[in-house]
Amino acid sequence: MTDAAPRQPDEIPLFPLGTVLFPDSALQLKLFEARYLDMAARCLRGDTPFGVCLIRDGGEVGAPAVPHETGTLARIVDWDMTQPGLLFITARGGARFRIATRTVQSDGLQTARVEWLAEPAPQPVPPALAGLLPLLRAIVADAGEAVFPLPHRFDDATWVGYRLAEVLPIPPEARLRLLALDDTVSRLEILHTYLRQHKLLD
Repeated sequence: MTDAAPRQPDEIPLFPLGTVLFPDSALQLKLFEARYLDMAARCLRGDTPFGVCLIRDGGEVGAPAVPHETGTLARIVDWDMTQPGLLFITARGGARFRIATRTVQSDGLQTARVEWLAEPAPQPVPPALAGLLPLLRAIVADAGEAVFPLPHRFDDATWVGYRLAEVLPIPPEARLRLLALDDTVSRLEILHTYLRQHKLLD
């Protein structure tokens, strides 16, 4: 395993969502609640990230939702405010984390002390699973760089697994389980089995 992510727990603001963010994924959000507008402003001023977690209980709007414990760091790479009180941001997925402790602030924003999850060293897709690559190449070419930001690392099995996990029509909880897996090859094997069962691979 590599040590690209920090070892020591850190504290970050949380944004519970109804979707799973994967490392290197692009995420577009429309912010209008005061707690998230303030959070985004602080992130932009300080060039600091926030954490995205799938909602376990609750909703994206209103009372603070209970998030699942595994999430992904997000850093704002673009923003636009076409009217007061409405902010559009594009964020990029970073390191994975697991929530250690969570706090709900008076304004409803949540923060968490997190433990960072290391990523395995880059490795090619095993020959037995190489049938995944033509499918992913076609998906990426069709969707374009707005959906799949550069660089495209088809020679990295972890990147390939994350990209397939984010686009396949599977429930959010299944995406989360794939995100939480530390074994890159196991993730690819699960995806390969799914695609064969649904006759999307020979």
